[in-house]
Amino acid sequence: MLSRKHPHALWHCRPIVVGLWLAYLICAADSLFAAEPVTRQQVISQLESGTKDLSNLQAAGVDLSGVDFRGARLFGANFDGANLSNARLAHCNLDLTLMRGTVLVNADLRESSIFGVLMDRANLSGANLRGARLMSKLDSANLDGANLSELKSGADMRNQPMGLIRIVLTHASLKGAKLIGADLSRGDLSYADLREADLTRANLSRTNLTGANLGNAWLDGANLTDAEIHNAIFVGAMGMQKVLGLDSTKGKETATFDQ
Repeated sequence: MLSRKHPHALWHCRPIVVGLWLAYLICAADSLFAAEPVTRQQVISQLESGTKDLSNLQAAGVDLSGVDFRGARLFGANFDGANLSNARLAHCNLDLTLMRGTVLVNADLRESSIFGVLMDRANLSGANLRGARLMSKLDSANLDGANLSELKSGADMRNQPMGLIRIVLTHASLKGAKLIGADLSRGDLSYADLREADLTRANLSRTNLTGANLGNAWLDGANLTDAEIHNAIFVGAMGMQKVLGLDSTKGKETATFDQ
């Protein structure tokens, strides 16, 4: 239930495109985050004591760089503006957390679950998200050089009762990122910077790539079936002859390819 102190919280989250029900849950959680943040030492002490359930942890703005969270349940935690550089977050449950502006440079997030998370402007440069389940909002996030291979971000159309739940990477930077075998189907990557990214065998079917820059990217075996590529840039992209579904894309006539 939304806090009475924040009667308009849901209204302010209307632009979120990850599903109205999810926006509601996120805003409701956000309105309850009024507690004082924990200290770095308190978090380390809890983890060293063997505690694995740190649900709803209040750590906005806290320096947690290098902390070993492996396997922890961090459901609903608030990491807005926190420093999680080099943190070890493999196999963690980070569903419905808040990570707006969070620094996750070189963080290890392998096979973690990051569902319904607000990660606008987060810095994940060099982070390892191999095999992670990432269904979140990452507008203007920095994922330069990140490892997103085998990422599980495809929208499941069998479970969309309240609106499309998908990964959102609008205006995000993924320059040089590894997306080998990543499932980004039906995602929104409009105006994303994918220059020099490795999208070998990536599933981009029905993905919105409007205005995206895929210059010098690797696309060998990538699936672009029914993708939107209005004004997208493919100059210097490699493996174009092995791209699947290119003829079915929407907006191909406005995209830029090598002459």
